[in-house]
Amino acid sequence: MKTLKKRLSEGIASVYLVEGDDFYLFDKALSMIKNACKITVDEFNISFFDDENYSLEKLYNATEMLPIGDLKRLIVLKNVTIKDAEKKNMESLLLKIPKSTCVVILDYNKSFEYLKRSFTFVDASRLDKSTVQKLVKAILSKQNKQISDEALDELINSTNGFLTKIVLELQKIVCFDTQSDVIGKSAIEQLVNKDTEYSVFQLTEALSNKDGNKALKILKLVEKEPGIFTLITNHFRRLFYSSISDQSNSELASLMGVKEYAIVKARQLARGFSKSQLKKINSILEELDYLVKCGKMQISNALYLLVFDIIYI
Repeated sequence: MKTLKKRLSEGIASVYLVEGDDFYLFDKALSMIKNACKITVDEFNISFFDDENYSLEKLYNATEMLPIGDLKRLIVLKNVTIKDAEKKNMESLLLKIPKSTCVVILDYNKSFEYLKRSFTFVDASRLDKSTVQKLVKAILSKQNKQISDEALDELINSTNGFLTKIVLELQKIVCFDTQSDVIGKSAIEQLVNKDTEYSVFQLTEALSNKDGNKALKILKLVEKEPGIFTLITNHFRRLFYSSISDQSNSELASLMGVKEYAIVKARQLARGFSKSQLKKINSILEELDYLVKCGKMQISNALYLLVFDIIYI
């Protein structure tokens, strides 16, 4: 994503495959590509396909149409499911499209990874913290607002670094906080909806400090979130492996399929427990997982039992 602007200035590719986990960056990439194509007549020169109107034949017909009033036509595939039997034919079609056509595939579910080897890949994964900080300040400066360093850290942590969430939360904060030119940490704490993963970080921190009241308060907020038990299980497993591994943060992140920041955070939180405590917590989670899956215990009961077990471990 960081290099897209430079690549567009050097020339427009025939096909862009956009993949990642931050939807804001999908929209940003599409906007940048559209601007580079200098399309002014959207009605004639932009075609959108989704699961409801997509077919390989329709895609072929769209690629063969000449632009009207512009030099380029833009074709956007969004939330399209491709059948295995069609993959080879689709790749062959895209390799032969006219120079006047540009195709952008917004691949939210990694359904088109097989196209990476043939076309231009755009990574729409979450950006690093320093880049996000710069973008937040730039967004706020356009509204004559600033944000304190403390508040900025809290905002990024609370949203788990997703620009999609950050932009929405900033809109809310600016609307509510009209009196102050500088957004403070208290505004973030009061107004921002915490990302579930960040809440799990806070829960872990409270448990490592044996702060039962705070842990129960956080658990009350997240206990009904879909997949919360699995998220907590994976989180404590990551803490355990982070504590016993001598591999670097980047190496361990690659092995576990997570961002390097997640390993850095896991190692910080793991210091609040001994290795034997983390091993025991993972054993408790395995036992509770078995009881839940066997229908012998409700997930909410398992979560509260886990919290009490960790506090008194």
